[in-house]
This record gives sequence, C-alpha cells and structure tokens, in this order.
Amino acid sequence: MRVEELGHVVLYVRDLERSVRFYRDVLGWPVVEDGRHLEHPLPIAVFRGSAERTHHELLLIDVGPDAAALPAGRRVGLYHFGVKIGSHDDDLREALERLERHDVALLGATDHTMTHSLYVSDPDGNEVELYIDVPGVQWNDPHLWSDPRPRPLRL
Repeated sequence: MRVEELGHVVLYVRDLERSVRFYRDVLGWPVVEDGRHLEHPLPIAVFRGSAERTHHELLLIDVGPDAAALPAGRRVGLYHFGVKIGSHDDDLREALERLERHDVALLGATDHTMTHSLYVSDPDGNEVELYIDVPGVQWNDPHLWSDPRPRPLRL
C-alpha cells in the first residue's frame, strides 16, 4: 500500500448552517451537495474545490449544539488542515481582505519558505491554514527541509 494524496476531511459541527456560511461564504469553497435539501434529508454539506479533482474534499456533519467542544490547549488530534487558495501572495492578500470583511480573526501568518500561510478558526474552533505554494520551489530539493523554522509572513 502507498498513500497517493490526502483525499478529504470530515468535520463534525454544532450548527451546519453557520459552518456552511463560513466555508462557502467566507472561504469561497463551493458546495457540491447540501443534504438538507435531499428527498430524504441528511444533516450534511459536501464541498469540492474548483479543481474538481475528486468527489469531495470537505464533508460537514451536523451533530447539534450539545456536542462537546474541542479541548483547549495542547491535545492529541487534529492541529489544522490546509487549503490551497491560489498561487501568489496576491491571493493571500485578497483572502486577508475577505476575512477582515467577515470579521474572521487571523490566528497567524507564516512564511514556511515553501508555502505562505494564513491561519483562522472555523466556527467550531477547527484551525484552517489558507496557503499558497511559493513559486519556483523545487519539491524534490533535498535542502527544502534544512531549516523548517517558520518565519513571520509579510504581505
């Protein structure tokens, strides 16, 4: 067996409508299917990026307002997941303006040398990295990870 690519992420959410608004309206992620509108309704929403490379990349499942919150602080489990939003820092600048218009707090902005990233939280506290690959980076360069320290991103 060999992993070829990360296929999709599935998140439990407290309020499906609120989460759909965040991923669709704030991040601009296209909804492929809203299960609430099916003949036999399901409390799900399915998203696929504009590259349409697969059946879905994000699935949200509504578990209701009584679901346990993510524990604060250091914990085992998901730290964040990354979403490529373009190919140039201008795409990150545009994203930053959009986040500000929607009053979404920026958790951080990092230059990873190979990627430039903005970090935000979704309505349930899941951290999402919005990133671009730095143009010209050679992914097979043996020195790519020689200094993996994150640096502040200056847009």
